[in-house]
This record gives sequence, structure tokens and C-alpha cells, in this order.
Amino acid sequence: MTLQQLKYIIKIVECGSITEAARQLFITQPSLSTAVKELEIELGIEIFYRTNKGISLSVDGTEFLSYARQIIEQTELMEQRYRGKKPAKQLCSVSTQHYAFAVNAFVDLLLTLDVDEYEFTLRETRTYEIIEDVKNLRSEIGIIYFSDFNEKVLHKLLKENHLVFNPLFEADPHVFISSKHPLAKNTSVTLEDLADYPFLAFEQGEYNSFYFSEEILSTVPRKKTIHVSDRATLFNLLIGLNGYTICTGVLSTDLNGENIISVPLITDERMRVGWIANEKARLSSIALDYISKLKRLITEYGYTVIKNDASALN
Repeated sequence: MTLQQLKYIIKIVECGSITEAARQLFITQPSLSTAVKELEIELGIEIFYRTNKGISLSVDGTEFLSYARQIIEQTELMEQRYRGKKPAKQLCSVSTQHYAFAVNAFVDLLLTLDVDEYEFTLRETRTYEIIEDVKNLRSEIGIIYFSDFNEKVLHKLLKENHLVFNPLFEADPHVFISSKHPLAKNTSVTLEDLADYPFLAFEQGEYNSFYFSEEILSTVPRKKTIHVSDRATLFNLLIGLNGYTICTGVLSTDLNGENIISVPLITDERMRVGWIANEKARLSSIALDYISKLKRLITEYGYTVIKNDASALN
């Protein structure tokens, strides 16, 4: 086993494919595939599952990647100490549903980071892809929510993929609407009040299940529904069409301006927002700092942080 092989495995996971990893490493794809296969034979494990759709980490591969990253990090520290090498770039990846507070915490993290170079990734993406990202360690952390409706299904899926959900806070559902919406002056609204307005939801691609919906009460029949793929488009449609979406109610005027407001939705449902991580991976100090920033922001927004998460175990 060589350090180069460990770096190969890490790069493949970062890229999500052997072909792209080979391109970035400036080697041929067959050479990279051979190096991985030789390592698997030597260790007696299968690091990657190979299918027609590409590759994914096996359970053994997930554990191996955690060790590989630690070895490479320690090697880089030794090189910095004894060879005077320039510190390696700080790396961190987060996948999240479309939450402004997740972006705000990311901004706070970067503003307080005292390093010359970094390479971070923040993916606002679909629920299933968040789970896949954390499962395959393309992201250290994923941010999703549980409700009474989706919890059993998502919990089962997380367990099958060796992922752990750590609750951050509970929220009463709200709707985001334009500040000029006919219902903007209401202190609260019902689904009946909203029946004639377009409902905006984030599309979930081929995994377009009610259980993966980012919006609570996703099974309620609606006369008008528009699916979008990004937050900017959703907010533009909220303003232009007097639409609405259902969310936690945590809204950042710094990022979203004052054209969008949050109004409580009358319902018995609750949203439990939290972060997921791979149970076989050890979180980096950067990832732990990001979680701390999330908790601080949530407290500033007036929510109570749930204390029983597993961050202390990492």
C-alpha cells in the first residue's frame, strides 16, 4: 500500500467517478482503475461498488476512506513540519436542502477561517442526493428535516446507508410569501387561505417521492403547483405570481432581502431539522466548527437547539 494509492481513493470519492479523477490526476483511466484494483486485492476488501451507473463506496470502503484521510492529513502535517511545505488547502463539503440558515452558517465559517487557501463545497440539492453524498463521503454533513410523515421512511434509509441523524431544532411550519401578497398582513394563514395561490416546491428528480419532499404537508391536494430547482427561482416566482412555499420560517433578510416574509401556518405538524453524518467517518474540525455556527445562528433566530445530538462522539 502506498500514499499515492490512498490519494487516488480520496480523489475518486471527491470526483464521484474514476474517469474524472483520472483527468484531474493527469493519469489514464485504466492506470487508475488498476491501482485501485491492486489495493483492493492487497487488502482483501471491495472499496467501490461498480455498476452501469458508476461507482459508490462499499461499507468497507467507507471505513477505509476515513483511515486514508487521516493518514494523508498526518503525512501533510509532517511534511509541513520537517520539509517546510506550504499547508494544504482546507477542505470541507456540505450538502443541504434549501435553507438560508445553512448558507449563513457557511458564510460565517469562511469569514472566521484563518487560512490562506481553502476549497469548500456547499451543495443545495435534492434530498436523496444529500443522502448519497454523505453515504459516499462526498460531503461530511447533510442537512435535512424529519416530520411525522417522512421520519420512518427516511430513518430506515439512513440506517441502511450507515448514516446518523442528529437533530438541531424543531420548528412550526411557516409559509414564505411576497411582502406584497394579499395575505401578507395576516398574523397566520391556513391551507384554505392559500388554496387559490400557486404552491412552489423543490423538484426531487427521479426520486420524486412525497417522503423526499422538502415541503411539509406534501400530500395535500393543490389546484396549482410549480416545481423549481433552485431558491432564487422560487423566490422570484413567490414575488411574481403571489405564490407560496412551506418551510421552517427561518428567513435571512441579509441574503433574501425584504421582499419575502414568513407567516405562521396553522397546522399540528412540526419540522425537526438536523444534520446527518456517516457513522464510520470522523468529522473534521472544520465540519464541527460549521455545526457550531449552525447552532449559534439557530439560537439567534430564537429557536432552541436540541442538546441530544451525537457531535460529541466525533
